[in-house]
Amino acid sequence: MQPMNPIVPNTDKAEKYKLLLKQAEGLISSESDLIANMANLTALLKDTFNWFWIGFYRVDTESNQLILAPFQGPLACTRINYGKGVCGEVWQSGETQIVDDVNAHPNHIACSSLSQSEIVVPVKNKDDEIIAVLDIDSDKLATFDEVDAEYLEQLVELLK
Repeated sequence: MQPMNPIVPNTDKAEKYKLLLKQAEGLISSESDLIANMANLTALLKDTFNWFWIGFYRVDTESNQLILAPFQGPLACTRINYGKGVCGEVWQSGETQIVDDVNAHPNHIACSSLSQSEIVVPVKNKDDEIIAVLDIDSDKLATFDEVDAEYLEQLVELLK
């Protein structure tokens, strides 16, 4: 299936997300491989919003760490400990977290000094266990809001 470009000029953020969700459903509905679906979702998000960094970290229960998975953007941290950084906090709490200024967040892990704001969304399986987190960074302050949280949570639901 050839992906279509979901960017539509002069549409608000919610409308972009609605189009993105439709395309994401089409992309991953016939694919059962989680990593392949994560890869396509990061590319779709990058094409739609062009944020600084978009990627997944998978839960590794043996090491009790998050391990880097498919992403779009510059080099990233490879492993994150449980409860450390915003990603580790989201893994621990199971709740989406929005950080308007990562430099003011006491537990932030700086994988890149260019990152200024962040949203992290837990990814759960059918048994409601956290299997990964979706991490998105912007090079601008206060990029993310409740609209992003709502639609990104819907997006990761497609991975169940």
